[in-house]
Amino acid sequence: MTLQASLIIRNGMLVDGTGNAPYHGDIKIVDGTITEVGQVTGSADEEIDAKGMLVTPGFVDIHTHYDGQVTWSHQLASSSQLGVTTVVMGNCGIGFAPCLPEHRAIMMRLMEGVEDIPGVVLAEGLPWNWQTFPQYLDALEARNYDADIATQIGHAPLRIHVMGDRGAAREPATESDIAAMAQLAGEAVQAGALGFSTSRTILHKSSDGSSTPTLGAAEKELAGIALGLKKVGLGTLQLVTDFDDVDSEFAMLRRIVEQSGRPLSLTLLQHEHLPDRWRRVMALMHEATDAGLKMKAQVGARPVALIFSFALSLCPFSQLPTYESLKDLPAQERLAKLRDPAVRASILAEEHQEAMYKRRVANFENLYPLGDPPEYEPSPDSCIAAIAQRLGKPAAEVAYDILLGQEGQAMLYRPLYNYFDQNLEVVREMLLDRDTVPGLSDGGAHYGFICDASFPTYLLTHWARDRTRGEKIPLEQLVKWQTQDTAATVGLHDRGLLLPGYKGDVNIIDFENLHLHAPKIVHDLPAGGRRLGQKAEGYRATIVSGVVTYRDGVATGALPGRLIRGAQKI
Repeated sequence: MTLQASLIIRNGMLVDGTGNAPYHGDIKIVDGTITEVGQVTGSADEEIDAKGMLVTPGFVDIHTHYDGQVTWSHQLASSSQLGVTTVVMGNCGIGFAPCLPEHRAIMMRLMEGVEDIPGVVLAEGLPWNWQTFPQYLDALEARNYDADIATQIGHAPLRIHVMGDRGAAREPATESDIAAMAQLAGEAVQAGALGFSTSRTILHKSSDGSSTPTLGAAEKELAGIALGLKKVGLGTLQLVTDFDDVDSEFAMLRRIVEQSGRPLSLTLLQHEHLPDRWRRVMALMHEATDAGLKMKAQVGARPVALIFSFALSLCPFSQLPTYESLKDLPAQERLAKLRDPAVRASILAEEHQEAMYKRRVANFENLYPLGDPPEYEPSPDSCIAAIAQRLGKPAAEVAYDILLGQEGQAMLYRPLYNYFDQNLEVVREMLLDRDTVPGLSDGGAHYGFICDASFPTYLLTHWARDRTRGEKIPLEQLVKWQTQDTAATVGLHDRGLLLPGYKGDVNIIDFENLHLHAPKIVHDLPAGGRRLGQKAEGYRATIVSGVVTYRDGVATGALPGRLIRGAQKI
């Protein structure tokens, strides 16, 4: 690829990814690689004066779902607009390769259901110029991007490719099925996949309501695939699971890691109905890592939360008959109906039939207005129930009226995980654990009800600078977690540090003025599809392989990002 020959960044405050204290210095990048750090003499093709700015490695986001977007877009929005220079896709066992033509509809329904990417977007956007996983990598390698991309082979497409309808129906895999999946997984990592991912959560369902094909897969199936990676000596393991029986589930995972020798990362969440279960998960992980096994838990920088709006996929009135009867109307006609007093009264008079669903979407004690700038650690007295009590109105009415604001695009914030005590102390405890790394942003997914691609930005602004409801975390530690540590978790040892020999991925940040804007609804997907996007002020420049991709939040048009094939070393 064509790279800018040389770039010098002068006079910055370097937060270099090592965890050491920040220091003033310069950086020189030649042909995409850092060559000098400290006091740099001489000249370059371009120089940037970073006086008064933080200079950090580019952020490495290891939990995204850009699997489809990278086939139709050169921009990894919103991640690449928020300081992320490397994204890892193919998480949670889903993806689009390998995939035979007869299995495409199944995979699109699964991605639509699990990751809330509209089927019409996938149907129009995916070129399907691949069938095997190596062919998928070849298709991605032929494209260029505003950030580097890497991917994993997902268990669901692998299972369906080998087992067809039996795999989709969650039938037990035979010995020959397992052998075939193991071989294909091994071939995928040899071709450049970073590893293998799977899902074991009941929450992951296809758009037709069926559970993910990998739910309840037997230990021998998972172990067999992991041993396929061991055979070729490559690849990591990633999964999400419900941990319904923590000890039994973790024991299985530990056996798989022991047998395969492959590193594992898993999703760590605090659930509202079992708020201390995550502690048992981490206690077992500590025992495993003390024994020499390589395991990490991925944690979010803030609550994993739903965003509600009349203009999005969910709101507190979803699944109520009158509200659902309006969902297919054109936007303006729908809004007019919602403003109609008779329609409003009808919706407010209805009740949810599923108690669990009602707790998720209509929990007014843990539902908050989402302002601009957004408040992601809201206090209990700002919840809808508290506002309603002060106004002397029913909480549902208050929520309804708020959602009518901004021409029906106003948003409410529902922290679903990691907010049981209505503060972020549990997130702080998770982040500080020796066996965790930041993750779970889900960039590129959940277009209509989650917008967490900004996790890396929030990690810095909230935890190092803005937090008022508890202790903060040193900036240099946060940068290390989001750069060197995340990269190392997936085997990318060529980036995440501002040191000679490492990849020239850099952020130049006006830290005092780094602020997230509220998410906005944008229509930039195939077929005019809708998604939530988010931007920030304060990123003076983002640099990928020595090339400036964003200046003051505006894309330069440069696309130095490429597919990463497999683990990397300097």
